[in-house]
Amino acid sequence: MPYAHITGWGMAVPDTVLTNDELAQRVDTSDKWIREMTGIHERRIARDREYPSTLGVKASIRALNVANLKPTDVDLIICATSSPEYIFPATACLIQDQLGATKAGAFDLSAACTGFIFAANMAAQAIRSGSIRNALVIGTETLSRFVNWEDRKTCILFGDGAGAFVLQASETPGGVLSAVMHSDGSGGDLLSVPAGGSRHPASEQTLRDGRHFIHMDGREVFRFATRVMGHAAREALDLAGLTTDDVQWIIPHQANFRIIETAAKYLKLPLDRFVINVDRYGNTSTASIPIATVEAQEKGMLKNGDRIVLVGFGGGLTWGALVAEWTGPLPLERLVHAERYRTWARLRSILLRIMRFFEGLIWGRNS
Repeated sequence: MPYAHITGWGMAVPDTVLTNDELAQRVDTSDKWIREMTGIHERRIARDREYPSTLGVKASIRALNVANLKPTDVDLIICATSSPEYIFPATACLIQDQLGATKAGAFDLSAACTGFIFAANMAAQAIRSGSIRNALVIGTETLSRFVNWEDRKTCILFGDGAGAFVLQASETPGGVLSAVMHSDGSGGDLLSVPAGGSRHPASEQTLRDGRHFIHMDGREVFRFATRVMGHAAREALDLAGLTTDDVQWIIPHQANFRIIETAAKYLKLPLDRFVINVDRYGNTSTASIPIATVEAQEKGMLKNGDRIVLVGFGGGLTWGALVAEWTGPLPLERLVHAERYRTWARLRSILLRIMRFFEGLIWGRNS
């Protein structure tokens, strides 16, 4: 059975920065209050011509370059997003087209902020089954377009950005070791965009009521998140046969610094074992975990052989965790060998078709 390794990574964020002080000029809040309640200092906001697909493409190209793969090498694209460009077509299909990944199947996965963990697990399972070899997993958001900038409870939280992983098959042990995925639909109303779907289609009334914006019961979501984050991480570690002593880094969903603090206390780990960048990006939903991972790699924090835990929660309600051994790109000679094998397989197929053609001619003459 092949192993599913994380061999490429990339991120893309808008250039536009929105600080707490700038937000305080729009709504009744302050930099001090936002920092104390969330740990957020600033966030990135997409410009008019930036979309989940364009940000996702940028992150994907960087991930493919790290993995030494061409877009045409990709077998599967899974895009996790809470802010899709359309109900359909899938944002994954838009990314697939813009990349030129002509051989890849592509679909969106909707699990709110936990979506990237769910998507990475789905890709890893497809690789382990032998049905694919190379997968591109993307978390991409322009949540700023679903924010009510007059609601100080939510507008301070969310930002835009994208992150991507390449997962590849390898016979070498490592890569994704375990994952858990959980949902509780009874809490679906705690964090949602109520209108715009088939239950409450867009209308003058839904627009007047502001039902196309993010609605959140912040207190209940906080209680939920602090309850499940640490538990999910420990559950995934148990499945992998590991403990927190075996792990170098915890990379959590970047929603709120206080939630991360609570998870650290539950796991009895110091905060310096957690990758944290919520202060600079806010909550980028599905993009937050891959963005944090990419930054940790770029800072030299992640080393080959490190074991990491990705853990998150989100609307749905959903939560989950994934344990992986960080191994980086596959050796180039292995990729070259694989390409030679594919070339030989294509030539062999052509030769077999030619032989069958001449066999047909010979048999036709003899009959």
